Amino acid sequence: MKATGLPSGTLYPVLHRLQEAGWLAADWEEVDPTAAGRPARRYYRLTAEGVTAARQALAELRALAPRTGPALGGPAGAPAW
Repeated sequence: MKATGLPSGTLYPVLHRLQEAGWLAADWEEVDPTAAGRPARRYYRLTAEGVTAARQALAELRALAPRTGPALGGPAGAPAW
């Protein structure tokens, strides 16, 4: 949530929908919550289908983006995904 700036009420439904679509897999962290002093975390990773879909979506976005910088349409110094 910190990385995206989105509240949990926005982020978790999106993650759940991506998981239902088969694009994400989720696993619980193997930690003793009492010893760690916090609840276990849920980790998400892209599935093979999710990687393919994400690459396709990025390609489509790049095709729509104006070419403004030296890399792939981003401003100077932007990451060249």
